[in-house]
Amino acid sequence: MRFATIIILFLSVISSGFAQSSVTLKQADQLRGGVKDGERFDRVLGNVIFVQGRTTIYCDSALFYRSRNAVEAFGRVRITDGDSVTITSNRAEYDGNTRVAKLRNNVVFRKLATATLYTNFLDFDRIKNEAFYFNGGRLVDSINVLTSRKGYYEVNSNMASFKSNVNVVNPDYTMKSDSLQYNSRTKIIYFRTETTVVDKENNTFVYQGGEYDTNVKQSNLKQGQAESQSYTLTGRKLILDDRTRIYRVQGNVVMTHKEEKLVIYGQDAVFNKQKNIAKVFTNTFLTKVTDEGDTLFMTADTLVSIDSDDPAKKRLLAYKNVKVFKSDMQGIADSVEYRQADSTMFFYGSPVLWTDGNQMTADSISMMIENNTISRIFLNTNAFVISMDTIKNFNQIKGRKMTAFFRNKQLHQVVVQGNGESIYFALEDKTNLLMGMNKILCSNITIRFKDSQVNNLSFYVKPEADFIPPHELKKDDMLLKGFSWRVDLRPEKEDVVKPTDSAEPATKPLPPISLPQRGRL
Repeated sequence: MRFATIIILFLSVISSGFAQSSVTLKQADQLRGGVKDGERFDRVLGNVIFVQGRTTIYCDSALFYRSRNAVEAFGRVRITDGDSVTITSNRAEYDGNTRVAKLRNNVVFRKLATATLYTNFLDFDRIKNEAFYFNGGRLVDSINVLTSRKGYYEVNSNMASFKSNVNVVNPDYTMKSDSLQYNSRTKIIYFRTETTVVDKENNTFVYQGGEYDTNVKQSNLKQGQAESQSYTLTGRKLILDDRTRIYRVQGNVVMTHKEEKLVIYGQDAVFNKQKNIAKVFTNTFLTKVTDEGDTLFMTADTLVSIDSDDPAKKRLLAYKNVKVFKSDMQGIADSVEYRQADSTMFFYGSPVLWTDGNQMTADSISMMIENNTISRIFLNTNAFVISMDTIKNFNQIKGRKMTAFFRNKQLHQVVVQGNGESIYFALEDKTNLLMGMNKILCSNITIRFKDSQVNNLSFYVKPEADFIPPHELKKDDMLLKGFSWRVDLRPEKEDVVKPTDSAEPATKPLPPISLPQRGRL
C-alpha cells in the first residue's frame, strides 16, 4: 500500500511538470482538426486563449501544433507574461519548448509603469526574459523617446540596449549615436560609443562614454566636448548639471574660440551656462595666433571667459601670476583683461612689459591690438620706460602717462604726457664711448626709436636740461626716482606654455565660479 502511494505521488509530480511545460488550449469557440505537410494541427477560432505557466496568449484564431508544443496566432494577438509584461501584435509564433515568441506587424511591448516598445519585428525570450527587435523600433516612457535600427530590452533589469542609428528625444536634448543603453526604471542613459547631443538652445555636445540621469538632469561623462556660444570645450571627464546649468570639465581641458584664433588650455574648468561664464585653471595657458603667423602665449592661475550676445560685454580675464610671451613682447602682471569688442588688453597689479630691449611699467597698462598685432600701448600713472644701451647704461623716460606706438612689430615712438623726466646717455658713434648724460625735465616728451634703440627726443613746455660729462657723473644722478630694472622676471616661452598631457584628470573638487572685483580681477 505504501509503495502504491509513492507511485501515485511520483506520477502526479511528472504530470504536473508536464503540464507546466506544455502549451494548453484553455478556450476557443471552434476547434477543427487538419494536416499540413504531414503534420497534424488543431485550427481554433474565436476568443482563443492558450496558457503555459505564467504566460497567456489571446488571439482571434490559431494553428495549434500539439506534437511540437507550438502555436501560430492571428488577429488581435495579445501575450501576457505575469502581471508586468503585455505584448500585442497582428500575428505571432510561439514555441512552448524554447519559450520564444516571435511577434510581427504592429507590435507593442509594454512593461507595466515603466516603458512601451513599438516595432514590427519582435522576438521575446521568456527564459531570458529578454525582448529583441530588428528593422526599427521605438521605446517610449514618461521622459524619453528612443529609436534605433535594432535593440534589446531586459525585462528583469529594465535595461534597453540600442544599436545602429540611435536617436533620443526628450524635452531638453536630442541625441544621436551608434550604440547606447537606457534603464527605463532609473531613467539613466549610458553612452557606449561617440554620441552627439544637441540641447534646446542648439548647443552641441559630443560624448565618448559615461551616463546621463534624465531624472535629475546630471551627466558624468568620459572624454567629451561641450559647445557654448563662442567656444568649444573638451576634456577627459565632464560633469554636467542641467538644473543648476553648471558644467565641470577635468583633464586636458581645451577651450577653442570659434571666431578668434584663440585656444585656452588647462586641467580643470567650470562653465556656468546660464551666465555664459567659463573658468579654466590648473596648468592654465592660452595661445592666440596673429595674422603675421606669430603666437601670443599667456599663463595665469585662472583664466575666465565671459560670453554675451552684446559684443561690448565679452571679456577674457586672467588673474594671479600672469605671464605673457610673444616673440617681440613679454610681460607679467597680477591680472589681465581682454575686451574683444575693441581688441584691447588691460594689465593690472604692478604690470611690466618688455619689447626688445625696452622695459615698460606703470600702475596699469593697456594694449591695443589691430589686425592681430600690437599697434599701441598706453601706460597710465607712474609710467616708466627703461632701456639698456650697449655699455649697460640705463636710458630712462618717466611721466604721468605714456603712449607707445609700434610700426612693423617694433617700438616706433613714445609720447609722454605730464611730469616728463628723461635720462639719456650719449655715446660716440664710432667708438661707442660715453660722452655724457642728458637729464631733462619738462611737461611732455616725444621719443623716436630706430631698430628698437632711442634715435632722438623732443621736449615740450619749459624743458630744463642738464648735460653731465662722464667724470662728473654720480651713481645717484644716473637713476630716476622709482627706477626698477626687473629683467630677471622677463618670461621665456617655457615659463608660459604648460604641459597639456596629464595621465589622469584632476581629482580635487572644482570651486564655484566667482568673478574678481573691478580693477583687481
